[in-house]
Amino acid sequence: MKVAYIFRNDMSATFQLASMILPQLEQGNHGVEVVGMMFFDDNVYSLSGNNTIGERLSIVAEQQNILLMICDQCALRRGMANGEFSQCGSGEVKAKNTVKGVVAGCFPQLYSALSTNMPDQVITL
Repeated sequence: MKVAYIFRNDMSATFQLASMILPQLEQGNHGVEVVGMMFFDDNVYSLSGNNTIGERLSIVAEQQNILLMICDQCALRRGMANGEFSQCGSGEVKAKNTVKGVVAGCFPQLYSALSTNMPDQVITL
């Protein structure tokens, strides 16, 4: 089964991702294929440059072909993207100061990116 995770709730990236999901992905025993992860609000900070969680996740994502996307509007508000708020949802906002492989976007970009590797389930944490 293929899953995509949406990290929406406070601390979900630093708790559920960092202490449960990521170690399982690194050890190869997560039990499902993860095809994408979308980060909202302060969860985007876990993908900032030099963040230990983000660095580890970036390696796993590259090895396992996992999409890493930060909300474009959330990233702009936190200085982690280049662009204007009027560009949110257009695909024109670009991630900056993140670990390798992270893209910025909104739901249209998420759907497009996952369309070639569709998840069977989407899990919001």
